[in-house]
Amino acid sequence: MPRLPRPLAFWSVAGLLVLVLAASGVPSPLYRVYQEQFGFGAGVLTLVFGIYALALLAALLVVGSLSDHVGRRPVLAGALLLQAVAMVAFLVADGVGWLLAARVLQGLSTGALTGSLGAALLDMQRRDRPLGALLNSVAPGLGLSLGAFGAGLAIETVVSPTPWVFGVLTVVFVLGAVLAWALPETSPRLPGALASLRPRVAVPQPQRRAFLVATPALVALWAMGGLVLSLGPSLTAGVFGVEDHLVGSLLILCMQGSAAVGSVLARDLAPRRAMAGGCLVFATAIVGLLVGLVSGTLWLFFVAAGVAGLGFGAAFLGSVATVTAGVSPGHRGGLLSSIFVVGYLAFSIPAIIAGLAVNTLGLRVVAEVYGVVVIALALVAAAGLRLSRPRRPAAVAAEEPAESLAA
Repeated sequence: MPRLPRPLAFWSVAGLLVLVLAASGVPSPLYRVYQEQFGFGAGVLTLVFGIYALALLAALLVVGSLSDHVGRRPVLAGALLLQAVAMVAFLVADGVGWLLAARVLQGLSTGALTGSLGAALLDMQRRDRPLGALLNSVAPGLGLSLGAFGAGLAIETVVSPTPWVFGVLTVVFVLGAVLAWALPETSPRLPGALASLRPRVAVPQPQRRAFLVATPALVALWAMGGLVLSLGPSLTAGVFGVEDHLVGSLLILCMQGSAAVGSVLARDLAPRRAMAGGCLVFATAIVGLLVGLVSGTLWLFFVAAGVAGLGFGAAFLGSVATVTAGVSPGHRGGLLSSIFVVGYLAFSIPAIIAGLAVNTLGLRVVAEVYGVVVIALALVAAAGLRLSRPRRPAAVAAEEPAESLAA
């Protein structure tokens, strides 16, 4: 098969990453539809949500660095075909069991794709204009918001939204698997493919200190993202009394879409400054979100969610740029997978606990407690950055713009 030119291949990989993450956001607005059809509560809802993240984590831990050893193309093609199978499972779902199966398949596929697509972006970026770290940071917010908003729009405008949404995505992912074979191979193909399947968090020694510093920020950011994606539409309906499915999708778009904007705005900041400043903006915005929740002020709730997204984007870009600075090509897939392992652990487990607590404490109280914990974590992250003193090489790197560090 003819290979795509490197610039076209780079943007094709970026498009595939956004598409995969958009598909992961599609079910969020549909959860309330499934609740009405299959008759389950908030606890089951967050279980359906959380099992996806746990399956994704399993894939990240087992095959997260596989593309460093066997090549990017075979991993991408196989995982995209598995994503198409997951869309078919959503398409035929007629109960909770099918939803759980579909989310497991989707999680496994997304976990395999996240690290390999992110590594391919770092491999193929231009040295004079490195955009890999920026696109890896923008993609989650952009993809999740597009997927959630598109699904919410389909619910409001199409009589039977699920066949349309998942039917189209099935075809798109099959075509994406074909496209993967047209990409140039950029993996160094290191030996030890079988050994790489041993579950582990693969952080090379030079990047471990930066990884430890960035961890509290990753936990705070992704934990709040998990709450909004799992229970956001339920919050707009149960707390503010807005039953419109599109409004619940707009909440996800508001936070995740502005996260993409936040990454772009922070691209010229030094990474540690982007991370610390983003965490402070994020924490302040969550305070506003809680005020809107307690006072029942919907507009304040949405504005605060948007500002929180800006902080999310800046802090996540700074985290990715700091952790991936100077990583060798043969360790890029494993390191990016490790970043997302932390993110998706924070994304899933707190949201599952919150969903189970709703029946006892109520949706509003759970959201308030959750918000306070997230604020504390964000402030700890900012304080940790302030107190830590990087070694000389990291200090030099910290003067460079965040988008240039993964060159």
